[in-house]
Amino acid sequence: MIKSTLVSALFFTMTLAPVYAHGPTPKKVEEAVNIAAPPDKVWETVGDFGAIANWHPDVSNSAADKGNEAGSVRELTLEKGIIKESLDEYDAAAHSYSYRMDGENLEALPVSSYSSTISVEAEGEGSKVSWIGRFYRGDTSNEPPEALNDESAIAAMTAIYQNGLAGLKKTIEGK
Repeated sequence: MIKSTLVSALFFTMTLAPVYAHGPTPKKVEEAVNIAAPPDKVWETVGDFGAIANWHPDVSNSAADKGNEAGSVRELTLEKGIIKESLDEYDAAAHSYSYRMDGENLEALPVSSYSSTISVEAEGEGSKVSWIGRFYRGDTSNEPPEALNDESAIAAMTAIYQNGLAGLKKTIEGK
């Protein structure tokens, strides 16, 4: 009886227990900036999916193969490598678009995947630009190295958004 109980427990542990195990949880970063310009003027700059290098200081080159069409792929050159992103939704009337990472380049950005939305809305006499992203750390194993853990991913995505929003503000306001 004891032997069959042990065998049953071992069977459960090896076959059913992994069903209840899970990997890392997605992380989220939200950043925003107020810009002293009307939403349409801000959208003229931020709304060009392929032209992020014109205002984001961390992006030295960018291009999108199909412009602002859903499915367009843009390639971004960052300090430590190239990242590709696909445009999922583009709504010029709502001043918003959503995109996601295509593949990964852990040297350029320590995340395994992300999806982001950038939007512009009226805020007082100016605009508020919001950038929201959900992502996973670069190493999705149970014990990632420090450079690819949750904290590194959060820090990297926060820096990308903050630097980009500061660059957008500077580009539009000229300050």
